[in-house]
Amino acid sequence: MKDLEQALELEVSQQKRFNATQPKVWLRNECVRVGLAETLCTYVMMVFGLGSVAQVVTGQGAFGEYLSINLGFGLGVAMGVHVGGKVSGAHMNAAVSFTMCMFGRLSWKMLPLYIFAQLLGSFLAAGTIYGVYYDAIHEYCGGNLTVTGELATAGIFATYPAPYLSLMGGFIDQVLGTALLLLCLMALSDQRNKPAAAGTEPIAVGLLVLLIGISMGRNSGYAINPTRDIAPRLFTAVAGWGMDVFR
Repeated sequence: MKDLEQALELEVSQQKRFNATQPKVWLRNECVRVGLAETLCTYVMMVFGLGSVAQVVTGQGAFGEYLSINLGFGLGVAMGVHVGGKVSGAHMNAAVSFTMCMFGRLSWKMLPLYIFAQLLGSFLAAGTIYGVYYDAIHEYCGGNLTVTGELATAGIFATYPAPYLSLMGGFIDQVLGTALLLLCLMALSDQRNKPAAAGTEPIAVGLLVLLIGISMGRNSGYAINPTRDIAPRLFTAVAGWGMDVFR
């Protein structure tokens, strides 16, 4: 009888330890988990990226230069992949999500959720950076929020074409940059070719974005991402820059 009691106590003790080590799944709905993960990883990527632009612009070169922005977005993308890669895939880009649907890697019914999450994360990141750099932005431009000119600050949040760039030139620039991004992303995950080594995917994707920024950023700021650009542009439209951000 005593042996039986000891056996039962041992079983209960082991069960408690087993339960204590099991991860708790707070969000069982897949759509909710994916949506939150995609929002969060996009937010992380955009906070680091936009923050690097804000520091360079308002610091007038004293706190970084163009390469700082390339590094900020590249490393921001890498951190974003770490944050949401295992849950949503960390697309952080509507062009990537659309391509995944085209190749059958993502259900079409999930595309609106991904796009909404990316827009939300980008919008919140723009608001965050505006709040963090509010004093610096207004000190830099004297409180006059403009889209063009020597003291323009709208470019902190969204991308704008260089003065010399034609409409067709801008179109070609963005199509080529986005195509190269998608081509290389597919190559990095192609198990039948030379994919990135396991565990190195985030830094590999970050280096890819850094490479595109270094080589294709002159014309229009290498947005290569519709949701990265549209949401912050909407934010600037309502935050004081006005409708000029769409011209």
